[in-house]
Amino acid sequence: MSVGILLITHNRLGADLMETARSMLREPPLEVAVLAVSPAADPDDLLQRARTLCDRLDAGSGVLVLTDMFGSTPSNVACRLCDDKHQIRILAGLNLPMLIRILNYPTLELDALKEKALSGGHDGVLNCQDMG
Repeated sequence: MSVGILLITHNRLGADLMETARSMLREPPLEVAVLAVSPAADPDDLLQRARTLCDRLDAGSGVLVLTDMFGSTPSNVACRLCDDKHQIRILAGLNLPMLIRILNYPTLELDALKEKALSGGHDGVLNCQDMG
């Protein structure tokens, strides 16, 4: 069993990141779903859709939920997913290095994959002028 990945982002950001990841890696080795949050979306409807996606993604190893920005509707919906039904870990600040990193470690357990996501996001932000 592997961890499921749920991207909850503003508009098409999650879909665009996944499209880019697919162009780099071909077919991702983990099950990934994307929930796009439009400005007019109803948070309760989004929560129900996110729960349905978690039901589909969780094959017994849990779901890693990645959002684009803490404190916004996507992360607020993600934080409401925590319940006794699924093992869920949530990270905000989704970026392409984070996504690529986790897709390269499909056999990791949920907590280890969460740590890989954090390191990928952090290590993927560089001051290029200092790279000289």
